[in-house]
Amino acid sequence: MSQNLGYQRIGGWLLAPMAYLIVTLMSVVLMLLLYSMALFSPESREYLITNSQAFTLQWYFSVVTTLAMGLFTAIVLWQFCRRVTSLPKMFIIWLLCNVLLAIKAFAFSPINDEMAVRNLLLPLLAAALLVPYFKRSRRVKETFTQ
Repeated sequence: MSQNLGYQRIGGWLLAPMAYLIVTLMSVVLMLLLYSMALFSPESREYLITNSQAFTLQWYFSVVTTLAMGLFTAIVLWQFCRRVTSLPKMFIIWLLCNVLLAIKAFAFSPINDEMAVRNLLLPLLAAALLVPYFKRSRRVKETFTQ
């Protein structure tokens, strides 16, 4: 019983995924702020309305995707703090969603390939390191027990 006392709190290497979740949530909030600024600016709003329907549809799809990912990130972070038993599976799904969104940005965004590869590198690296850790770590199994 005394051996598991260290695992009742989030610590050790689990602080890195938690920090990654917090930074991702902060970036999502920043993106939503930028999207809302575009809606409240008269020039941007007029550009969205008068421009081609395909661009407007892509813009709204990006807003909805960012909002959904922000909500999912907040839920995973909440479960992380509460040490919910299902968190390791949810976190792995969250990592895979990040990889899919990075691949979507790589394939469909009008940015150069160097920037797209840089944006793809962090989610791939995080998934490559954290998925095996969450699948096999004794600390993860003993921390998320509620």
